[in-house]
Amino acid sequence: MKFLLSSRSLERREGIDPDLIAVNNLALKISVIDFGIPEHGGLRTAETQNALYLDGFSKADGYNNLSNHQSGNALDFYAYVNGKASWESHHLAMVAAAHLQAASMLKVSIIWGGFWQRKTPKYKNGIPYGWDMAHIELS
Repeated sequence: MKFLLSSRSLERREGIDPDLIAVNNLALKISVIDFGIPEHGGLRTAETQNALYLDGFSKADGYNNLSNHQSGNALDFYAYVNGKASWESHHLAMVAAAHLQAASMLKVSIIWGGFWQRKTPKYKNGIPYGWDMAHIELS
């Protein structure tokens, strides 16, 4: 199945490192599940990053603790299932797997936020999962 990013998702990738864009493009070609880029999923200003921090969506405040989104070295995604966005961990893991495979094929080193450990682990079907399942960044 061939998936395409919407014009809105393409706009949300503007300013992202070209290597990460290449990974994202190849991931879309090899993914078994469709995906897109959410609002604030690409390049962020310090103000936007701080607002996400204050709302509890990020651990980086944008000023003292910078996010890789602020330098264009990170990208967030959502799965697109049955005509709507999905943030379910198993859907996000499938999208992440496509990104990890694409990065390997392109010889680009990335990190998936799903591997980041929580202080208090959360479990899905007895398996611990990381705290930022919808995030990849250059390493």
